Order: sequence, then C-alpha cells, then structure tokens
Amino acid sequence: MALTADIDPRVLRLDFPILARVGDRPPLVYLDSAATSQKPTAVLDAMDRYYVETNANVHRGVYQLAEEATARFEAARDSVARLVDAPREGTIFTKNATEAINLVAWAWGVRNLAPGDVIMVTEMEHHSGIVPWQIVAEITGARVVFAPITSDGELELDWITHTLRTEPVRMVSVVHVSNALGTINPVAEIARRAHEYDALVLVDGSQSVPHMPVRFSELGADFLAFTGHKMLGPTGIGVLVGRPEILDGMSPFLGGGEMISDVRTDGSDWAELPWKFEAGTPPIAEAVGLGVAADYLRDIGLGAVRAHERALVSYAFGALAEIDGLRIYGPQDPDRRGAPISFSLPDLHPHDIAQLVDRERVCIRAGHHCAKPLMRTLGVSATARASGYIYNDASDIDALVHALHAARSFMGS
Repeated sequence: MALTADIDPRVLRLDFPILARVGDRPPLVYLDSAATSQKPTAVLDAMDRYYVETNANVHRGVYQLAEEATARFEAARDSVARLVDAPREGTIFTKNATEAINLVAWAWGVRNLAPGDVIMVTEMEHHSGIVPWQIVAEITGARVVFAPITSDGELELDWITHTLRTEPVRMVSVVHVSNALGTINPVAEIARRAHEYDALVLVDGSQSVPHMPVRFSELGADFLAFTGHKMLGPTGIGVLVGRPEILDGMSPFLGGGEMISDVRTDGSDWAELPWKFEAGTPPIAEAVGLGVAADYLRDIGLGAVRAHERALVSYAFGALAEIDGLRIYGPQDPDRRGAPISFSLPDLHPHDIAQLVDRERVCIRAGHHCAKPLMRTLGVSATARASGYIYNDASDIDALVHALHAARSFMGS
C-alpha cells in the first residue's frame, strides 16, 4: 500500500535484495532503519565495480588505474556535497558520524576551550554527541551542560536562550532528529540564537540527512555530521561538513599520510581542505558506495521521502493506538517528528517485545538506543523502537501490530 503519490515502497523494495531473502516465512519486515538502513543493488554493485575495475589507492599514483580510482572517490564527495548543499572543500570523509563529532571535539575543542567555558548539549543526544565533549571538557576544564526537554519530548528553547545569554557557551552540539524520540529540533533557530552569543553549532544529522531535505547552507550551523550506513550506504564511512573558514583554522585530528603537503625533521605542513582531515588510506569503496546512495536519494527526492515517512508515522500512530496500554514517546504530531517511534507496553520488557515480534519476522530495536541520559529523563531503562524508511509501507505497520498482539498472547497477557 503506497501512502503517498511519489513513493511506492513495493517498487522500491525490488532494489533491496535483502528484503527478498529466500526462505523467510513470513517475509522479512525490517523496521530498524534508525540503527542501519538496507542497501540497494546500485550501491552494492558500485562497490563491487570499484574492486573489480579500479582497485588502487587514491591521490598517490600517476598511472591510469590510480587516476580512475581517485576520480570515483572524488566524484563520491561531489555527490555527497550536492545532497546537502555543502561546499566540497568542507565535505570531509570520516569513519562514521561518531568520528565526525570527535574530529570537531578534538581538532577544535581541545585547542579552543578553556577552564570555565561551556559546551551545551541536550538531554536527547546520542552518546556520540555527549561523550566526546565530556572527554574534551575534562582535558580543557570546560563544562558540559544539558538543555532539558519538555514533557512532549521537545527542547526547552527558552532555557537554551537564557543559558546562551548568561553562560560562556562556546559550542552547541545538537541532534537534528532524535533517534529515540523522533523529535525534529529547530536547529536553524538554535543556530541563529547561538551565533548571537558567539557560540559555534554542530548538528548531528544522522537521523535527518537520510530522511528529509537538509541544506547546510540553510541550517546556519558551523558543522554537520552524518553517517553512510543510515542513508542506504555502507558502514565504515561518514561525513563531516564544516564551514571552510573555520576548518582552515583547525589543526588536524589525525596525522600521517595523505593529510600533509610536506614533512620535515623540524615539522610538517598540512594539505589543503578537505584532505587535511583525511589521514591515511581512506575507505575508498565505501565512499564510492555512499556517493551512489546520495545520488539514489536525490533521484527519489528527499521531499518525497519526508512526505512518505510522515504518512507512515501517522498511519502507525493510528494502528498502534488499538493496542491497550501502548505508550509512544516523543511528539504526538507527525509533523514534528521523524521516522523513529519508541514505545513501551506495561506488561512486557522492551527486549522481550523485540524478541517475540522477531518470531513473526518483524525486526525492531530494543534498548536505551545509546541515549541513557534521555532514558533517565523519561524514567525508563529502555524502550522498543520501530523505524521505517522508503521500503516500508502500511502492510509493515500492520505486521508489527499483529506481531505485538501475538507477543502478548504468547506471554499470556
């Protein structure tokens, strides 16, 4: 069942071989794309072709094979930059979003933060948006403060403004879409307020870039981090987008080959952007795959992706409402949230829920979702989470509801 006119998941599913695995009875229902998305054939084939046709190291060889590999690698950078409307010189390949955030924390934070300075994060951050700043704060003497959330799972914007005005905040690190609550945060407005008080802004776009139009030029942020494996690409590749004028003033995060223009016994000089931050042999095949994933999403249209997922969430809210006692966390308005839907049942532990619905071949997540401070704020240790994507439709939600009823029956509740 297509929920919108522009995306038909039944057609798109044909591009994803894992969703047609032989022997799955009933067929696989994958609702864990917030953890990692599935990969279309186009991405898998592009990575295979790199190894079969142009396997060589990039940037270093003057022979044709190496030049072909370099061309594919740098074309992938162009594709990713186009997807988020970013400057190519500010589009840096990393291992994942976690490394992208660590890059900023170490290359900017360690060298710019001083005792008494404040780093603002939020109660709904993924651990990757918290732990790097805690480590850097311990080194520099800075403090980490947490912007609170409302009972509806949205940020307290007045608290953020008050703290920016009254505390020496140097960096605001904020998730665009919460992986646990689904909340879409007004990051452009937060960036505007932060810049009024000379604070920099890093946006974690891991759950937004794959699911909605995100234009770095319009976010107003100084940095944007996201990861390939959540946006139809492979694992082992992520992206940091940064304003070139800020990146120019930062020292490298990692040292070694590739990121230098000269090495002497008395010191070294760095390569130009973006290669200054890409030490060593990069994940070449993974970058090629990510570039194809970016083009795949652009061809579909991220506006269409967002409309489809909003409709999917709206349908899920209605379907899940028939299950007695089920509680959904985060905003209740589909316009104010992304694809992840975290929920709980009073008579079943989240881990039991996930294991029992798997008996019906429905894949969902259970746990703290790398967001333990948020779980404590919510007063729970864990939740179950279903997260759809372009290959999911109403039938997948129906399968989840059926599996939840079966789980309750199995447990005798």
